[in-house]
Amino acid sequence: MTPATPPATPPSRPSGPLAGVRVLELAGIGPGPFAAMLLADLGADVVRVDRPGGQGLGPEPARDLTNRNKRSVLVDLKAPEGVAAVLDLAARADLLVEGWRPGVAERLGIGPDACLARNPALVYGRMTGWGQDGPLAQRAGHDVTYLATSGLLGLIGAADGPPAVPANLLGDYAGGSLYLVVGLLAALHHARATGTGQVVDAAIVDGAAHLSTMLWGLVDAGLWQDRRGVNLLDGGAPWYGTYETSDGRWMAVGPLEPRFYAEFARLLELGPDAPEQYDLPRWPELRAVLAARFATRTQAEWTELFADHDACVAPVLTLGQAAAHPHLAARGSYTEHGGVRQPGTAPRFSATPGALRTPPARPGEHTAEVARDWAVPGLDSLAPHTS
Repeated sequence: MTPATPPATPPSRPSGPLAGVRVLELAGIGPGPFAAMLLADLGADVVRVDRPGGQGLGPEPARDLTNRNKRSVLVDLKAPEGVAAVLDLAARADLLVEGWRPGVAERLGIGPDACLARNPALVYGRMTGWGQDGPLAQRAGHDVTYLATSGLLGLIGAADGPPAVPANLLGDYAGGSLYLVVGLLAALHHARATGTGQVVDAAIVDGAAHLSTMLWGLVDAGLWQDRRGVNLLDGGAPWYGTYETSDGRWMAVGPLEPRFYAEFARLLELGPDAPEQYDLPRWPELRAVLAARFATRTQAEWTELFADHDACVAPVLTLGQAAAHPHLAARGSYTEHGGVRQPGTAPRFSATPGALRTPPARPGEHTAEVARDWAVPGLDSLAPHTS
Protein backbone atom coordinates (compact mmCIF):
# COMPACT_ATOMS: atom_id res chain seq x y z
CA MET A 1 0.00 0.00 0.00
CA THR A 2 1.32 3.43 -0.92
CA PRO A 3 1.72 5.64 2.20
CA ALA A 4 -0.84 8.42 2.39
CA THR A 5 1.73 10.87 3.77
CA PRO A 6 4.03 12.06 0.96
CA PRO A 7 7.74 11.34 1.31
CA ALA A 8 10.04 14.05 2.56
CA THR A 9 11.24 16.44 -0.12
CA PRO A 10 14.39 18.56 -0.07
CA PRO A 11 14.12 22.20 1.07
CA SER A 12 14.86 23.37 -2.46
CA ARG A 13 11.62 21.80 -3.68
CA PRO A 14 8.86 22.98 -1.34
CA SER A 15 5.49 21.30 -1.70
CA GLY A 16 2.03 22.16 -0.49
CA PRO A 17 -0.65 24.74 -1.30
CA LEU A 18 1.30 27.51 0.46
CA ALA A 19 4.50 27.03 -1.54
CA GLY A 20 5.88 30.50 -2.28
CA VAL A 21 4.33 32.14 0.79
CA ARG A 22 6.92 33.69 3.09
CA VAL A 23 6.29 33.63 6.83
CA LEU A 24 8.36 35.42 9.46
CA GLU A 25 7.96 33.87 12.92
CA LEU A 26 9.18 35.76 15.97
CA ALA A 27 10.12 32.91 18.29
CA GLY A 28 7.81 32.24 21.22
CA ILE A 29 6.24 29.25 22.92
CA GLY A 30 3.05 27.25 22.51
CA PRO A 31 0.36 28.17 19.99
CA GLY A 32 2.39 30.63 17.91
CA PRO A 33 5.08 28.11 16.95
CA PHE A 34 2.42 25.47 16.25
CA ALA A 35 0.55 27.84 13.94
CA ALA A 36 3.79 28.58 12.08
CA MET A 37 4.52 24.84 11.88
CA LEU A 38 1.13 24.25 10.28
CA LEU A 39 1.88 26.90 7.67
CA ALA A 40 5.28 25.30 7.07
CA ASP A 41 3.73 21.84 6.74
CA LEU A 42 1.51 23.28 4.01
CA GLY A 43 4.54 24.48 2.06
CA ALA A 44 5.20 28.01 3.31
CA ASP A 45 8.79 29.19 3.70
CA VAL A 46 8.80 29.86 7.46
CA VAL A 47 11.80 31.70 8.89
CA ARG A 48 11.94 31.70 12.66
CA VAL A 49 13.76 34.56 14.38
CA ASP A 50 15.43 33.04 17.44
CA ARG A 51 17.05 35.14 20.13
CA PRO A 52 20.34 34.37 21.89
CA GLY A 53 19.61 32.41 25.06
CA GLY A 54 16.50 30.64 23.76
CA GLN A 55 13.01 30.48 25.28
CA GLY A 56 13.74 28.62 28.54
CA LEU A 57 10.76 26.24 28.18
CA GLY A 58 10.17 23.04 26.28
CA PRO A 59 12.61 20.53 24.81
CA GLU A 60 15.89 21.35 23.17
CA PRO A 61 15.32 22.88 19.71
CA ALA A 62 16.39 19.74 17.85
CA ARG A 63 13.57 17.81 19.58
CA ASP A 64 10.88 20.48 19.32
CA LEU A 65 8.71 19.13 16.53
CA THR A 66 6.89 22.45 16.16
CA ASN A 67 10.15 23.69 14.59
CA ARG A 68 9.95 21.18 11.73
CA ASN A 69 9.89 22.41 8.13
CA LYS A 70 11.23 25.81 9.25
CA ARG A 71 14.47 27.71 8.91
CA SER A 72 16.05 29.68 11.73
CA VAL A 73 18.09 32.85 12.03
CA LEU A 74 19.61 34.07 15.28
CA VAL A 75 19.14 37.78 15.96
CA ASP A 76 19.68 39.95 19.01
CA LEU A 77 16.53 42.07 19.11
CA LYS A 78 18.04 44.37 21.74
CA ALA A 79 20.60 45.59 19.22
CA PRO A 80 19.64 48.26 16.62
CA GLU A 81 21.10 46.20 13.81
CA GLY A 82 19.02 43.22 14.93
CA VAL A 83 15.83 45.25 14.81
CA ALA A 84 16.81 46.56 11.38
CA ALA A 85 17.33 43.00 10.14
CA VAL A 86 13.89 41.90 11.37
CA LEU A 87 12.30 44.88 9.62
CA ASP A 88 14.17 43.93 6.45
CA LEU A 89 12.78 40.40 6.75
CA ALA A 90 9.28 41.72 7.41
CA ALA A 91 9.57 43.82 4.27
CA ARG A 92 9.96 40.60 2.29
CA ALA A 93 7.37 38.47 4.14
CA ASP A 94 3.72 37.79 3.38
CA LEU A 95 2.80 36.78 6.93
CA LEU A 96 4.26 37.47 10.36
CA VAL A 97 3.57 35.46 13.53
CA GLU A 98 4.18 37.02 16.94
CA GLY A 99 3.07 35.64 20.31
CA TRP A 100 4.30 38.03 22.99
CA ARG A 101 2.35 40.09 25.51
CA PRO A 102 0.72 43.19 24.02
CA GLY A 103 3.22 46.01 23.65
CA VAL A 104 6.42 43.94 23.70
CA ALA A 105 6.91 43.99 19.92
CA GLU A 106 6.23 47.73 19.86
CA ARG A 107 8.85 48.36 22.55
CA LEU A 108 11.38 46.40 20.53
CA GLY A 109 10.60 48.46 17.43
CA ILE A 110 9.08 45.61 15.42
CA GLY A 111 5.38 46.09 16.14
CA PRO A 112 2.66 46.24 13.48
CA ASP A 113 3.09 49.95 12.68
CA ALA A 114 6.83 49.62 12.05
CA CYS A 115 6.47 46.45 9.99
CA LEU A 116 3.49 47.66 7.94
CA ALA A 117 5.33 50.88 7.20
CA ARG A 118 7.97 48.75 5.48
CA ASN A 119 5.49 46.36 3.90
CA PRO A 120 1.90 47.65 3.53
CA ALA A 121 0.69 44.25 2.28
CA LEU A 122 2.01 42.36 5.32
CA VAL A 123 -0.41 40.33 7.44
CA TYR A 124 0.76 40.68 11.04
CA GLY A 125 -0.59 37.84 13.18
CA ARG A 126 -0.68 38.28 16.96
CA MET A 127 -1.22 35.24 19.19
CA THR A 128 -2.11 35.84 22.84
CA GLY A 129 -4.27 34.30 25.52
CA TRP A 130 -6.35 37.34 26.47
CA GLY A 131 -6.10 39.43 23.29
CA GLN A 132 -4.56 42.80 22.53
CA ASP A 133 -7.00 44.75 24.71
CA GLY A 134 -9.42 44.29 27.59
CA PRO A 135 -8.95 44.23 31.39
CA LEU A 136 -6.83 41.04 31.34
CA ALA A 137 -4.69 41.86 28.30
CA GLN A 138 -1.52 42.36 30.35
CA ARG A 139 -2.21 39.51 32.80
CA ALA A 140 -0.14 36.32 32.68
CA GLY A 141 -2.06 33.16 31.89
CA HIS A 142 -1.94 29.71 30.35
CA ASP A 143 -4.25 27.30 28.57
CA VAL A 144 -6.10 26.21 31.70
CA THR A 145 -6.90 29.78 32.78
CA TYR A 146 -8.04 30.77 29.30
CA LEU A 147 -10.34 27.74 29.17
CA ALA A 148 -11.67 28.52 32.63
CA THR A 149 -12.51 32.11 31.68
CA SER A 150 -14.07 31.22 28.31
CA GLY A 151 -16.46 28.74 29.95
CA LEU A 152 -15.06 25.63 28.29
CA LEU A 153 -13.23 24.14 31.27
CA GLY A 154 -16.45 24.03 33.25
CA LEU A 155 -17.99 21.83 30.55
CA ILE A 156 -15.54 18.98 30.94
CA GLY A 157 -15.66 16.27 33.58
CA ALA A 158 -18.11 14.26 35.66
CA ALA A 159 -21.10 15.98 37.23
CA ASP A 160 -19.93 15.09 40.73
CA GLY A 161 -16.23 15.75 40.16
CA PRO A 162 -13.85 18.63 39.39
CA PRO A 163 -13.41 20.06 35.88
CA ALA A 164 -11.08 17.85 33.85
CA VAL A 165 -8.03 19.41 32.21
CA PRO A 166 -7.81 18.35 28.50
CA ALA A 167 -4.02 18.69 28.21
CA ASN A 168 -3.31 22.02 26.49
CA LEU A 169 -4.91 21.07 23.20
CA LEU A 170 -8.34 22.68 23.43
CA GLY A 171 -7.21 26.21 24.32
CA ASP A 172 -3.66 26.70 23.01
CA TYR A 173 -4.02 24.78 19.78
CA ALA A 174 -7.72 24.58 18.87
CA GLY A 175 -8.82 27.98 20.21
CA GLY A 176 -5.42 29.57 19.56
CA SER A 177 -3.24 28.18 16.75
CA LEU A 178 -6.01 27.11 14.40
CA TYR A 179 -7.88 30.40 14.69
CA LEU A 180 -4.65 32.30 14.07
CA VAL A 181 -3.99 30.26 10.91
CA VAL A 182 -7.54 30.83 9.65
CA GLY A 183 -7.14 34.55 10.29
CA LEU A 184 -3.76 34.72 8.59
CA LEU A 185 -4.96 32.93 5.47
CA ALA A 186 -8.14 35.00 5.24
CA ALA A 187 -6.15 38.21 5.59
CA LEU A 188 -3.59 36.96 3.06
CA HIS A 189 -6.42 36.44 0.56
CA HIS A 190 -7.54 40.03 1.18
CA ALA A 191 -3.99 41.38 0.94
CA ARG A 192 -3.36 39.68 -2.38
CA ALA A 193 -6.61 41.03 -3.77
CA THR A 194 -6.15 44.61 -2.53
CA GLY A 195 -2.47 45.09 -1.66
CA THR A 196 -3.50 46.03 1.87
CA GLY A 197 -2.25 44.13 4.89
CA GLN A 198 -3.66 44.18 8.40
CA VAL A 199 -3.28 42.92 11.97
CA VAL A 200 -4.86 39.63 13.04
CA ASP A 201 -5.63 39.64 16.78
CA ALA A 202 -6.02 35.94 17.69
CA ALA A 203 -6.87 35.47 21.37
CA ILE A 204 -7.27 32.01 22.86
CA VAL A 205 -10.27 33.16 24.92
CA ASP A 206 -11.98 34.32 21.71
CA GLY A 207 -11.27 31.12 19.81
CA ALA A 208 -12.26 28.92 22.74
CA ALA A 209 -15.51 30.84 23.18
CA HIS A 210 -16.19 30.53 19.44
CA LEU A 211 -15.78 26.76 19.64
CA SER A 212 -18.82 26.60 21.92
CA THR A 213 -21.19 28.21 19.38
CA MET A 214 -23.26 25.05 18.89
CA LEU A 215 -23.72 24.65 22.64
CA TRP A 216 -25.04 28.20 22.99
CA GLY A 217 -27.69 27.31 20.43
CA LEU A 218 -28.59 24.17 22.36
CA VAL A 219 -28.84 26.15 25.60
CA ASP A 220 -31.18 28.63 23.94
CA ALA A 221 -33.30 25.75 22.63
CA GLY A 222 -33.51 24.18 26.09
CA LEU A 223 -31.49 21.16 24.95
CA TRP A 224 -28.36 21.75 27.04
CA GLN A 225 -27.89 22.45 30.73
CA ASP A 226 -25.13 24.89 31.65
CA ARG A 227 -23.35 22.41 33.89
CA ARG A 228 -21.06 19.50 33.13
CA GLY A 229 -21.74 15.79 33.07
CA VAL A 230 -25.51 15.94 32.63
CA ASN A 231 -25.93 16.43 28.88
CA LEU A 232 -26.07 14.26 25.81
CA LEU A 233 -22.49 14.84 24.61
CA ASP A 234 -20.59 15.50 27.85
CA GLY A 235 -20.84 12.10 29.53
CA GLY A 236 -24.28 12.67 31.00
CA ALA A 237 -25.81 9.99 28.78
CA PRO A 238 -24.67 6.51 29.87
CA TRP A 239 -24.12 5.48 26.25
CA TYR A 240 -21.81 8.42 25.48
CA GLY A 241 -18.68 8.11 27.58
CA THR A 242 -16.01 5.65 28.68
CA TYR A 243 -16.04 2.34 30.54
CA GLU A 244 -13.26 0.41 32.23
CA THR A 245 -12.44 -3.09 31.03
CA SER A 246 -11.32 -6.11 33.04
CA ASP A 247 -7.64 -5.34 32.38
CA GLY A 248 -7.86 -1.75 33.65
CA ARG A 249 -8.11 -0.17 30.21
CA TRP A 250 -11.00 1.74 28.68
CA MET A 251 -13.53 1.67 25.87
CA ALA A 252 -15.21 4.75 24.41
CA VAL A 253 -18.86 4.43 23.45
CA GLY A 254 -21.08 6.84 21.52
CA PRO A 255 -24.04 5.19 19.73
CA LEU A 256 -26.21 8.31 19.53
CA GLU A 257 -28.56 7.23 16.75
CA PRO A 258 -31.18 4.57 17.60
CA ARG A 259 -29.99 2.17 14.89
CA PHE A 260 -26.42 2.32 16.20
CA TYR A 261 -27.63 1.94 19.78
CA ALA A 262 -29.66 -1.14 18.80
CA GLU A 263 -26.51 -2.77 17.46
CA PHE A 264 -24.60 -1.70 20.57
CA ALA A 265 -27.25 -3.21 22.85
CA ARG A 266 -27.36 -6.43 20.83
CA LEU A 267 -23.62 -6.97 20.99
CA LEU A 268 -23.61 -6.26 24.73
CA GLU A 269 -26.55 -8.67 25.15
CA LEU A 270 -28.45 -6.18 27.26
CA GLY A 271 -31.75 -7.98 26.91
CA PRO A 272 -35.36 -6.73 26.76
CA ASP A 273 -35.48 -5.83 30.47
CA ALA A 274 -32.63 -3.27 30.17
CA PRO A 275 -33.52 0.44 30.35
CA GLU A 276 -34.36 2.04 27.02
CA GLN A 277 -31.85 4.39 25.41
CA TYR A 278 -33.78 7.59 26.19
CA ASP A 279 -35.42 6.52 29.43
CA LEU A 280 -33.75 9.33 31.39
CA PRO A 281 -35.02 8.35 34.88
CA ARG A 282 -33.35 4.95 34.42
CA TRP A 283 -30.05 6.29 33.11
CA PRO A 284 -28.23 5.60 36.41
CA GLU A 285 -29.41 1.99 36.20
CA LEU A 286 -28.31 1.70 32.58
CA ARG A 287 -24.90 3.17 33.41
CA ALA A 288 -24.40 0.53 36.10
CA VAL A 289 -25.42 -2.23 33.69
CA LEU A 290 -22.98 -1.01 31.03
CA ALA A 291 -20.16 -0.68 33.54
CA ALA A 292 -20.74 -4.21 34.75
CA ARG A 293 -20.76 -5.57 31.20
CA PHE A 294 -17.54 -3.86 30.13
CA ALA A 295 -15.81 -5.05 33.30
CA THR A 296 -16.21 -8.67 32.20
CA ARG A 297 -13.76 -8.61 29.27
CA THR A 298 -10.43 -7.10 28.31
CA GLN A 299 -10.05 -4.11 26.04
CA ALA A 300 -8.71 -6.36 23.29
CA GLU A 301 -11.70 -8.67 23.56
CA TRP A 302 -14.20 -5.81 23.36
CA THR A 303 -12.28 -4.28 20.46
CA GLU A 304 -12.50 -7.52 18.54
CA LEU A 305 -16.21 -7.90 19.30
CA PHE A 306 -17.13 -4.42 18.07
CA ALA A 307 -14.59 -4.23 15.20
CA ASP A 308 -16.92 -4.99 12.29
CA HIS A 309 -20.09 -3.36 13.58
CA ASP A 310 -21.63 0.12 13.46
CA ALA A 311 -22.03 0.41 17.21
CA CYS A 312 -19.73 3.44 17.64
CA VAL A 313 -17.35 1.79 20.11
CA ALA A 314 -13.56 2.16 20.10
CA PRO A 315 -10.68 1.42 22.45
CA VAL A 316 -9.13 4.37 24.29
CA LEU A 317 -5.54 4.32 23.04
CA THR A 318 -2.29 5.86 24.21
CA LEU A 319 -0.30 8.01 21.79
CA GLY A 320 1.99 5.09 21.04
CA GLN A 321 -0.91 2.75 20.41
CA ALA A 322 -2.63 5.31 18.18
CA ALA A 323 0.45 5.58 15.96
CA ALA A 324 0.30 1.82 15.38
CA HIS A 325 -3.46 1.60 14.79
CA PRO A 326 -4.18 -0.05 11.41
CA HIS A 327 -6.50 2.72 10.22
CA LEU A 328 -4.11 5.55 11.11
CA ALA A 329 -1.21 3.55 9.69
CA ALA A 330 -3.08 3.05 6.40
CA ARG A 331 -3.76 6.79 6.13
CA GLY A 332 -0.27 7.81 7.21
CA SER A 333 -1.69 9.88 10.06
CA TYR A 334 1.55 9.23 11.91
CA THR A 335 4.87 8.98 10.16
CA GLU A 336 8.58 8.92 10.88
CA HIS A 337 11.03 11.61 9.90
CA GLY A 338 14.62 11.85 11.02
CA GLY A 339 14.12 8.81 13.21
CA VAL A 340 11.30 10.46 15.16
CA ARG A 341 7.70 9.19 15.16
CA GLN A 342 5.30 12.13 14.82
CA PRO A 343 1.99 13.20 13.28
CA GLY A 344 2.06 13.67 9.53
CA THR A 345 0.72 16.73 7.76
CA ALA A 346 -2.98 17.60 7.82
CA PRO A 347 -5.33 18.19 6.13
CA ARG A 348 -4.86 16.33 2.82
CA PHE A 349 -4.71 17.99 -0.60
CA SER A 350 -5.26 16.12 -3.86
CA ALA A 351 -3.12 18.39 -6.05
CA THR A 352 -0.67 20.08 -3.66
CA PRO A 353 0.11 17.71 -0.78
CA GLY A 354 2.10 18.95 2.17
CA ALA A 355 5.22 17.13 3.33
CA LEU A 356 7.71 16.76 6.13
CA ARG A 357 10.76 18.27 4.46
CA THR A 358 13.20 19.09 7.24
CA PRO A 359 13.73 18.23 10.92
CA PRO A 360 13.32 20.84 13.68
CA ALA A 361 15.45 23.89 12.97
CA ARG A 362 18.28 24.68 15.38
CA PRO A 363 18.63 28.36 16.33
CA GLY A 364 20.69 30.21 13.75
CA GLU A 365 21.55 27.28 11.51
CA HIS A 366 20.02 28.85 8.40
CA THR A 367 21.15 32.44 8.87
CA ALA A 368 23.41 32.58 5.82
CA GLU A 369 20.91 30.66 3.69
CA VAL A 370 18.04 33.00 4.59
CA ALA A 371 20.23 36.08 4.12
CA ARG A 372 20.79 34.90 0.55
CA ASP A 373 17.27 33.66 -0.24
CA TRP A 374 15.43 36.64 1.27
CA ALA A 375 18.06 39.14 0.08
CA VAL A 376 18.82 40.62 3.50
CA PRO A 377 22.47 41.75 3.32
CA GLY A 378 24.40 41.58 6.57
CA LEU A 379 21.95 39.24 8.34
CA ASP A 380 24.59 36.53 8.50
CA SER A 381 26.97 38.71 10.53
CA LEU A 382 24.53 39.63 13.33
CA ALA A 383 24.84 36.59 15.57
CA PRO A 384 27.13 33.60 15.98
CA HIS A 385 26.01 30.30 14.49
CA THR A 386 24.98 27.42 16.74
CA SER A 387 25.05 23.75 15.86
